[in-house]
Amino acid sequence: MALTITCPICGKRNGYEFKFGGEEKGPRPDEKDLTPTAWCEYVHMNKCVAGVQEEWWFHKDGCGSWFKIHRDTTTNLEMEVPKVKHPAAKIGGGKSDEQA
Repeated sequence: MALTITCPICGKRNGYEFKFGGEEKGPRPDEKDLTPTAWCEYVHMNKCVAGVQEEWWFHKDGCGSWFKIHRDTTTNLEMEVPKVKHPAAKIGGGKSDEQA
């Protein structure tokens, strides 16, 4: 099965151009309360989702950038995730600078 990945800079490319960077795990543990066990859990324990998961990829044979994609691990296909408008855009409710 051929894997294609869409680099945000270079566009859709063959999966062999990329290096897998792992699952998106969220924020790192706080260093002041960090124990060796907690760090081991963060680094090595993965969810291994059978379905869509968010992942880090590195474009090693292209632009050299790190980026995240959503990939269905059961089909090995990259998934489009609908973009959500940032809620801060509606704060204030008044006219924009262009309308004022």
